[in-house]
Amino acid sequence: MSAQATIARIWRGRTRREIADEYEAYLLAEGIPPLRTTALGVQLFREDRQGETWFTTISYWADIESMTAFTKGSPTKVHHLDRDPELLIELPDRIQIHRILVDEHRSR
Repeated sequence: MSAQATIARIWRGRTRREIADEYEAYLLAEGIPPLRTTALGVQLFREDRQGETWFTTISYWADIESMTAFTKGSPTKVHHLDRDPELLIELPDRIQIHRILVDEHRSR
């Protein structure tokens, strides 16, 4: 039986619209793979706005302890990728941690 996610860890960052495709490729190559191998699940979202693009990564965890083991410290600490200072408009200074209250997926 696999573990059930009880925690969602949410990161948000934004980049200039003209380099959004480059940052998306960078996230998919460097940011997402470690989460795929450790978290119970991961989602990457992209929102294109006028002049900037927002990226949101949500990873799902069984508990705070497993998240802390992955981050090697505080689960709320932001772990920036090497090129984040170059590609992001500003470096995010926080991670959101949410308890999952309802987890229901339905096919319609």
